[in-house]
Amino acid sequence: MQNKGLVKLFAILFGLVSLYQLSFTFKANQVEKEAEEYAISKISESEENYRALRSQEEASFLQEKATDTVYNIGVAKFTYNEVKQKAMNLGLDLKGGINVILQVSVKDILKGLANNTTDPVFNQALEDASELQKNSQNTYLQDFFTAFDAIKGDTKLASPDIFYTKALDGEIDGSMSDDEVKAIIETKIDESIVSAFEVLRKRIDEFGVTSPNIQRLGNSGRILVELPGVKDVERATSLLQSTAQLEFWDAYKGEQFFQFIDQANVVLKDLVNPESDTEVEPQDEEDAQGDQIDDLLGDAVTDSTAVEENNPLGKLIRGIGYQGGPIIAKFEIKDKETVLDYLNRPEVRALLPAEQRYAKFVFGKPEKNSELVDLYALVGNRENVPQLSGAVVTDARNQFGPTGKSEVSMQMNAKGAKIWEEMTGKAYTQGSQIAIVLDDVVYSAPGVTTGPIAGGSSSISGDFSLNEAIDLANVLRAGKLPASADIIQSEVVGPSLGKEAIESGTMSFLIALALVLLWMIFYYGKAGAFADAAMLLNILLIFGILSGLGAVLTLPGIAGIVLTIGMSVDANVLIFERIREELAKGKGQLESIKDGFSNALSSILDANITTGLTALILFVFGTGPIKGFATTLLIGIATSLFTAIFITRLLIDWYANRGGKLEFSTGITKNLFRNINIDFLKKRKVAYVVSGILIAISLGSLLTNGLNQGVDFVGGRTYQVRFAQDISASEITDLLSQPEVFGSADAKTFGDANQLKITTKYKVNESGAEVDEDIRKSLYEALVPHLEGITYEQFIDLNDENKQIGLLESYKVTPTIADDIKQASFWAILGSLIVVFLYILIRFKKWQYSLGAVAAVFHDVLIVLGVFSLTYKFMPFNMEINQAFIAAILTVIGYSLNDTVVVFDRIREFFNEHTSWKFDKVVNSSLSSTLSRTLNTSLTTLVVLLSIFIFGGDSIRGFMFALIVGVIVGTYSSLFIATPVMYDTVSKSEDKKKK
Repeated sequence: MQNKGLVKLFAILFGLVSLYQLSFTFKANQVEKEAEEYAISKISESEENYRALRSQEEASFLQEKATDTVYNIGVAKFTYNEVKQKAMNLGLDLKGGINVILQVSVKDILKGLANNTTDPVFNQALEDASELQKNSQNTYLQDFFTAFDAIKGDTKLASPDIFYTKALDGEIDGSMSDDEVKAIIETKIDESIVSAFEVLRKRIDEFGVTSPNIQRLGNSGRILVELPGVKDVERATSLLQSTAQLEFWDAYKGEQFFQFIDQANVVLKDLVNPESDTEVEPQDEEDAQGDQIDDLLGDAVTDSTAVEENNPLGKLIRGIGYQGGPIIAKFEIKDKETVLDYLNRPEVRALLPAEQRYAKFVFGKPEKNSELVDLYALVGNRENVPQLSGAVVTDARNQFGPTGKSEVSMQMNAKGAKIWEEMTGKAYTQGSQIAIVLDDVVYSAPGVTTGPIAGGSSSISGDFSLNEAIDLANVLRAGKLPASADIIQSEVVGPSLGKEAIESGTMSFLIALALVLLWMIFYYGKAGAFADAAMLLNILLIFGILSGLGAVLTLPGIAGIVLTIGMSVDANVLIFERIREELAKGKGQLESIKDGFSNALSSILDANITTGLTALILFVFGTGPIKGFATTLLIGIATSLFTAIFITRLLIDWYANRGGKLEFSTGITKNLFRNINIDFLKKRKVAYVVSGILIAISLGSLLTNGLNQGVDFVGGRTYQVRFAQDISASEITDLLSQPEVFGSADAKTFGDANQLKITTKYKVNESGAEVDEDIRKSLYEALVPHLEGITYEQFIDLNDENKQIGLLESYKVTPTIADDIKQASFWAILGSLIVVFLYILIRFKKWQYSLGAVAAVFHDVLIVLGVFSLTYKFMPFNMEINQAFIAAILTVIGYSLNDTVVVFDRIREFFNEHTSWKFDKVVNSSLSSTLSRTLNTSLTTLVVLLSIFIFGGDSIRGFMFALIVGVIVGTYSSLFIATPVMYDTVSKSEDKKKK
C-alpha cells in the first residue's frame, strides 16, 4: 500500500478529532448531572409539584452556568453554552420532548390580504381549495388559484372586492391580469411564512430549550419544530400555537344581556327541539331584573324534562356575573362551542337591540382548577375590528402585581398611547370595563378607577402562574403570528421512555458489537483481530462525526450504527476471502495480501455505493428519526470503507512485514466452503416455483388481509399507555370503541403485557390544543378503572423520568400530512429502484444485470410485505406500516443489492478471465466462489439484527423484524432470483459469442 505514512496521519488525526468532539458530550452530561443533583438537594419529594420545581431549579442552575467556563482544553476555554452546542444531540426517543409540524394557515393570510372580503367567488374558492387539499400534493395557494380559475367567470383577482385593497395599494391595481396578481400574492404569502418562522424562532429562543431545531419545509407553509428535553408539553404547544393576536375592546355590562338570553331560549327551543309543544314565555321588561336569573338557571320550570327542552341555553349556565361587571354567565368548558353556536345564529342575533347589533361574544380564560369559563359581550362594529390592537405594543415584561400575583406589563407606542388614553377615559366616565383579549380569549376586563391612563402603560392580569406570565410576555415581545398555526403532526415522548430507550439501545449496541468482534476472531483468527481494531476505530469515527456535524442521535440512528457494524464486516470478509483464494493458488503471503485487497476493491465499492444510494434517498425523503437512521448509515458506509480498506490493510501489512504468519482462518474454519461447486442454475426452476408460490401467497394476503397501516399513512392519534397490571388489549379496544368514548379505537400490546399502544381516528380532522386536551381527558376517564387511582394530572405528566403508570408517548398525524407521507414513501421506494437500476446498468453495461437486480428487489419487498400482512394480527409486537417500515424496506433494498452486486462483480470477473467457459459455468462458479462471503456476511448481519430485535426496545422491534426477514429473503434472492433472471435473459447471446 502506498502512502502508509499519510494513512497513519489521517487515522491519528481523525481519531483525535473524534475524541475531541465527543469530549464535549461527556462534559455537558457532567454539568447537567450536577444540575440534577443540585435540584434534588434543594427540593425534596415531600413538596407539592416537586418535579416541576426541580425542573425550574435545574434550568436556573444551567442558566447561571451558561456563560461560565466549565471546560478547559489547553489554553482553550469553553462556557456551558459552547460545550452544549458542540455536544451530541439526542433525539426525542432518547431524551423525551416534542416534535411538531405546524401548518401556518395560508387561508387566513389570503383572507387578511383580501381585507376579509365577503366576495362569494373568493370565499367559495377558499372552501374548494380546502377540499382539494385533502387529496392534493400542491400547496394551499396553488389549489386556491386552481379553484378560483375554475369558478371565476368575469371576476378578477385585482377587483376592489378581492386584492385591489388599501393594504395592497401601490402593489396591485385594477388593470393587472390574474397572472400578475398571482405572482404578487405568492410573494406576500412567502413573506408571511418567513414572518411566522421568525416569530416562532424568537419564542423558542426565549423559551430556553437546549438544541432546538426549527426549519421551514419547502414552500408548503409548514414549519418543523423539535424541542428535545422539553417536559412541560402543554406549555410548549401553547407557546407554538398561540397567534398572540392581542386586542383591546370595550365591554358591555353582563346584566345588559340577561333579557336577551331569556328571549333567546324561546327561539332556540323551536330551533333545537322543534317537536316540543311546551313554551316558555319571555318575561316583561319590568320583571326582567327580578326573575330572569332564576329562569336562566332553569328554576322557572319544575319538570326536569321541560327544563331540558325549553331552556336550551339556560340549562348550560353554571353561574352568573356580578352586578355591574362584564361577565354575563359561567359555562362549562365543554359547552363553549355549543353556546357560541346558539348565540351567533341569525335568528338569535336578530333579537339584539340596534345598539348591540354588532356585539361580539367571547369566552374568558378558564379558571384554575375549574371546568368553568366566563362569557363576555364586547362592543363590536361593522368591520369587526377592535378599538386598539396589539400592533402598538413595543415591549412586554412579566412582573408581580400589587397582590403579589404574576401579571404582564406592556408599553405602547405613541399612537397606541393616545388611543389607550381615550379608551380608558371613556371607561372611567361611563363606569365600564375594557376587555384585554388574546387570541379570542378574554384574559382580563378591568374597570378604570383613577381616570384616563396616559403614557401607554397597561398590564394583563389573569391568575397567571410564573411560567404563564413569562410565556405571555415572550410571545407579545416576539410579535403575533400572521395567521393561525395548527399542529398537523406531533410526537410527544416522555423522558421515562427516553431513559428506557437509551438503556435498551446501549444494551443492543454492546451485545451486537461483542458478538461481531468474537465472530471475526473465531472465523479469521489474528486477521479477524485486526479487522476488529479497525471496526472499533470505525465506531469512534462515526460518533465523532455525528457530534461534529451536530446531527441528532435517535434510536433508529443507534440501529443504523449497529447495522453498519454488521455490514462493515462485509468489506473485511470480501478482502479476507479474496486473500484466502490467492493463498490457495500457492502465492506467498505478502503477494496474496496485495492481490486480495486489490481484487476485492471493485466489489466493495459497488456494494457500498448501491447501499449508499438507497440511504441517500432515505435521507432526502425521510423525516425525524428516519433521517437519523439514514444519516448514521451514510456516515457508517464512508467510515467503514476507510477503516476496512486502509486501516485493516495498514495493520495486516505491519504484522506481515514483521514476519508474522496470517492464515486468515482458524482450525475450525480453514476448509469451510472450499472446493464447492454447486449447480445453482439447475435449481433455478424450483426456485422460481417456490418464489412464485410465496409471491402469490403474499399478494393474496395483501388483497384480503391488507396491511396494518399506522397513523403515518391514514391519520389519527396514537397513545402509549402503561398500566400497573397486565391488561387485555381486546378489553380496552371494546371500552374505547363505545359511542360515548371514541366510537372506534384499536389497542395493541406494545412490549410488556402491561403496556398498550392505543390508536383512534376520533376527531382526526380537528386540530388545536383544546381538541387534544379533550381527547386526552376522554382517554383518561375511560381508563381510570385500570390506572390505580392516579389523577388526570399524574396521567399526562411527562416530567417524571421514572414514570411507571400513565401516558408515556403520544403521536398525531392529520389526514392531509398522512397523504403527503404516503406519497413521499412511494417516491422514495420508486426512486431507489430507478437509481439503482441506472447505476448497475452503467457499471455492468448490460440491462440484463439491472433487470435481475430489480427483479430480486421486487421479490424481496413483496415477500416482506406479505409476511407483515399475514402475521400482524397475532405477532406479540407492533407491526404497523409507518415511516420506520419504509426505512426498513429501503434498507432491505440496499442489502439485497449489496449481495447481488458482489455476485455480479464476480461473474464479470470470471467472464473476462475464463473466455473458454460457457456462460452457465461462469455463473455457477461465481456463485460458488462467493458463497462463503454471502453466508458469512448474512450470518453476521443477522446476529446483529437479532440482538437489536431482542434487546433494542419495543419501538423498533417491528422495524428490526422487517430487516431480519429482508436479510434472509435478500440472501436467497441474490442466489436464486437475481442471477438466474439475469442468466435467462443474457445466456443465449453470450453462448453465441462463445461459439
